[in-house]
Amino acid sequence: MTKPNINTKGYFDHSFVYLQRFINMSREQFNLLEPFLELRTFDKRVVILQLGEVENYINLVIKGMIRKYVPTDKGDFTQQLATEGHIIQSEISFHKREPSEVVLDTIEPTIAIAISYDNAQEALDRVPGAEELARTIVTQMFIKKDARYFDQLKKSTRERFLEYMQNHPHMLQRVPQKILASYLNIKPETFSRLKHLIK
Repeated sequence: MTKPNINTKGYFDHSFVYLQRFINMSREQFNLLEPFLELRTFDKRVVILQLGEVENYINLVIKGMIRKYVPTDKGDFTQQLATEGHIIQSEISFHKREPSEVVLDTIEPTIAIAISYDNAQEALDRVPGAEELARTIVTQMFIKKDARYFDQLKKSTRERFLEYMQNHPHMLQRVPQKILASYLNIKPETFSRLKHLIK
């Protein structure tokens, strides 16, 4: 784990702002939670969770991008692209304490605020509001996952592509095309053909 060449001043302030999207957390509550948090920094293209490794962190991306993917014989299936303000982890591995079936790696130099499994358990017992925060985060992550699944079922390839590019126009510059195609469940050659629609 190495430090990217970025200014990390105020990273806890950023995490406080991001976490307030989930619950109305006071600064005093966050100050009690802060000792349980840690800074994780990574260079570009670093694997931060190997296949078969037990996930020990919940990561909140402050700067950069982390990808979650399932490696298969037919290529990598990208499940999530977590940018600033998004939370990412191998959920099943973290909560069940079993080997991960997904890989996490960085697309860009990345800084994240994280909480380890042991610290999370302690914080749930000792920090007012921590249980509500954890419950809300887990609920929203499941809702987003289901919403994305049904969205892919309902929409055509063209519709999925156009909607994503309209809502996330910066991602084409930040993410390799092959990875974006995987995330949108679009064949790379089809993705290339659809790019003319946004020119």
